[in-house]
Amino acid sequence: MQISDRIPDPARADARFVLSGEWQARDLAASAAVDARRAEPWPEGLLSYSIYCDADGDLIRDYSQWTDRPVERDLPGIVRRDLVEYQLYRGSRKPGVPGAFVVVRVDTDGADLSRTWVDAVFDALAHDGNLPAGGIGAFFHISTDGTRVLNYAEWESSEAHRRAVAATGRGISSGPLWDKVQTMPGVRPQSVTRFHLYATLTP
Repeated sequence: MQISDRIPDPARADARFVLSGEWQARDLAASAAVDARRAEPWPEGLLSYSIYCDADGDLIRDYSQWTDRPVERDLPGIVRRDLVEYQLYRGSRKPGVPGAFVVVRVDTDGADLSRTWVDAVFDALAHDGNLPAGGIGAFFHISTDGTRVLNYAEWESSEAHRRAVAATGRGISSGPLWDKVQTMPGVRPQSVTRFHLYATLTP
């Protein structure tokens, strides 16, 4: 098992499933989570396991990539919330080195609506000629039951994302197409959290 600061590639072709959840650092610190993973046998099908620390608070999120449906046990000491199995639906990236990762979570009324909402996000951003600086990549995952969306977004820095949100007061874009994203019936925003990568474990 190797430990590094290597950024996982959400678009890697052999990662058919993603398992991601979060917990509070007081329950299990990032360093202890790494130790707990190292103490367990490496699960079959697990490609990479990354741990992120909240840039603004005390949350920790993990993001693991699997070749097949995860067969994962809770690590000792972790009481995860929002532990969900996802598959990548759609993503894009431009050149740059991510220094921060923004996880956006929404709930929806079903898989069709989840895909429609993600497509609407891409449509709005594609037609916005004044997007804020600092965004590098966005990778939208939909839960295997279709009711949750996780956007794993790569940014140059946490401060770049803070500036982007402050510029509009309602996300990173504006205009009628973004209004559609913000007000789509059956879509319920849950959280937006900025993270820094702590470590990535690989076999």
